Amino acid sequence: MTTFVQFHLLTSYGPSNPNRDDQGRPKQAMVGGVPRLRLSSQSLKRALRESSFFALDLADQMGKRTKLLHDLLVEHLIGKGASDKAAQEAADKVAVIFGKLEDKKEGGKKATTLAFISPAERKLAEELAEKIVAGEALPSDKDLKKMVLRRADGAIDIAMFGRMLADDPDFNRDAAVQVSHAITTHAAQAEEDWYSAVDDLNKDEDTGAGHLGETAFGSGIYYLYVCVNADLLIENLAGDRDLAVKGIEALARSLAQATPRGKQNSFAHHPMAFHIRAECGPRAPRDLSGAFFTPVDRQLRALQANDLRAASVKALESTAAKIDQCYFAGEPEAFRTLDTLAGDGTLEEIVSFVADAVRGA
Repeated sequence: MTTFVQFHLLTSYGPSNPNRDDQGRPKQAMVGGVPRLRLSSQSLKRALRESSFFALDLADQMGKRTKLLHDLLVEHLIGKGASDKAAQEAADKVAVIFGKLEDKKEGGKKATTLAFISPAERKLAEELAEKIVAGEALPSDKDLKKMVLRRADGAIDIAMFGRMLADDPDFNRDAAVQVSHAITTHAAQAEEDWYSAVDDLNKDEDTGAGHLGETAFGSGIYYLYVCVNADLLIENLAGDRDLAVKGIEALARSLAQATPRGKQNSFAHHPMAFHIRAECGPRAPRDLSGAFFTPVDRQLRALQANDLRAASVKALESTAAKIDQCYFAGEPEAFRTLDTLAGDGTLEEIVSFVADAVRGA
């Protein structure tokens, strides 16, 4: 049976704008007919991949999403002593494996779409380009791709978040980790801030500000749901269970602490999740966003809470218990919690719990 690892997190953000829309305002959503602030799944996954737990601890097992493989291959070949012409021609033949190429305005070529490339694939691409420069005969285009593209490899972020190669769907990767859009548990809207800057050297000529501007921000308690298919994660890593365990440990730590970095210098948002519920087992996944379709600011009396954080925790945990009561005779799946409001649980207990689940998958 498939083992699922599920995370439910509550995180409070002060005034901030970590994830902007096309107008520079915090992203929003209507949930239960009520406006909420939102953090997109894409921005959250980017924050996870860039967190120290992935970018440093798993640096050698991280893929790169880029259009610039052609330039990287040219640079690599020239560094190996190839002429610029030979390097360009070899890079043309290899980089196209990951997608169509187009000329750049400043010279050189780039892919028309972003390709998610694993360390193993990049190494194989470099080796193939070296063989081309050396004059070795090449196989057919189909066999050429098989020399580079991998169906399973050691890139933990590709294994987790998947990839799509439009020209070669055989080498697509189904994501083992599903990440929801985070929404505020209560009604929330973006606000506008007018600000000014002073010209330090203009003391006498003009009075007032040297610059006027505006920026948008919001504040709220966000609920985030993440579901991990542990079996698929291991399969995507070619059966490397140890790497899968390292990946789930990094994921648990970064979910609790990593945030999208939009406008971070202006607002210094560095929140940590104040409540985490981690669940492991073979039951079909279910998110608990339904706990917040009626915003908690409208449920304070029913939840017997007098603040939004405590109300959010009670709404989350009571919804989980009621689902267990109706579907599973009141028996919860194995879970662990961390709650900084009560001072209960630790992040390391959560990390150990989910790591053991992947080891046993």
